[in-house]
Amino acid sequence: MPAFDLPPADLERHRPDVAEPADFDAFWKRTLGEAAGAGDVLVAAEPVDNGLRLTETWDVTFRGFAGDPVRGWFSRPAGVREPLPAVVEFAGYGRGRGLPHERLTWVNAGYAHLLMDNRGQGGQYGCGGDTPDPHAGAPGGPGPVARGLLDPHDLHHRRLITDAVRAVDAVRALPGVDASRVAAVGNSQGGGVALAVAGLAPDLAAVLATAPFLCGIRRALDLTDASPYGEITAYLAVHRGAEEAVHRTLSYVEGISFARRAQAPAHFGVGLRDTVCPPSGAYAAFNRYAELTGGQEEKVLHAYPFNGHEGGDAVHVRRQLGWLRAVLGA
Repeated sequence: MPAFDLPPADLERHRPDVAEPADFDAFWKRTLGEAAGAGDVLVAAEPVDNGLRLTETWDVTFRGFAGDPVRGWFSRPAGVREPLPAVVEFAGYGRGRGLPHERLTWVNAGYAHLLMDNRGQGGQYGCGGDTPDPHAGAPGGPGPVARGLLDPHDLHHRRLITDAVRAVDAVRALPGVDASRVAAVGNSQGGGVALAVAGLAPDLAAVLATAPFLCGIRRALDLTDASPYGEITAYLAVHRGAEEAVHRTLSYVEGISFARRAQAPAHFGVGLRDTVCPPSGAYAAFNRYAELTGGQEEKVLHAYPFNGHEGGDAVHVRRQLGWLRAVLGA
C-alpha cells in the first residue's frame, strides 16, 4: 500500500484543532475519582510458574473502572531485590494479556513489567485474556470500540482507559518498584491508551506510543475502513443519523486531547504507510503534545516511510530501549 495520508512535510506541521467537550477534564476527574473510591487498588498478586529461570512472574488482580477486577502479569528479573523502574504495557486491540512468557523485552532490559489485560477483549489475536467487561450492554456495535458509542459514559474505551490509569497505581503498590520511575508503553490501541494515561497521570516518568489508535479520530474515519476504525464506520452505515452523537462520544477519548495535557517525556513511532492508524493522527498528537503543560523538551518521533502498521518493528524497539534507559537513568 503506497503512502495515502498527508505528505511528510505536511505531517511534520500537522496541528489540527480538536473539538473538545467543555466538560472533558471534569468528565475524567469524576470517572477516575469514582474508580479510586472503590477501594485499595491492589487486590492480589500470586506467584506463578512461568517456566522461566531468569524471570519471576505474579498473576496480579487490581481494581479498575467501577472497582471491577482487572488481571495482569507482573514480572521482574529473577533474584533482583532492589527497587526497579517499571514499565506498564498496554496491549493492542483485540488482544488479552496472553501467557506470562510472551512479552519479555522490558523485563530482560532490567525493568519491572506489568502487562495489563484488556477488559472484554482477547478474543481476536494472541493467547486470550482473563478480564470480562460487565458493563458492555449499552447500544453499539459488536466490536469493543463500538460498544456504547451513543453516550461517553457507556463507551468501552472509557472503561479501558480508566483501567490503564489504575494499572499505574497498581504497579506502584507492588513490591520492588521504584514508584517515581514508571513508564507507560503501547502499540496501536496500546499506544493510544498509553497517551491517555500520560494525559491523566501527571506524575508519569515517560510514555512510549507507537502507531497510536484514537488520535485524530474524525480524520481517521474519513481515511480508512480498516478495523478498528472500520467498526465505527460500519455502525454508522447502519445507524444513519447517529453521527453527531458518535463524534461527541468519541471526543472524550481523543488522543490529541490527552496528549495536550501530558507532560512526561515522550517517544513516538509511526509508519507512514499505516492504513490501520493513519500517521496524521500520531503526528497531530506529537505536535500538540504537552502544549497545555509546557513539558515539550523531551519528545521524539521516529517515522518509517516504507512501513505500515508494524512501523519500525524491532528497529524501533531498540530505539525505545536506548531512549528509556537515558530518560529513566536505568
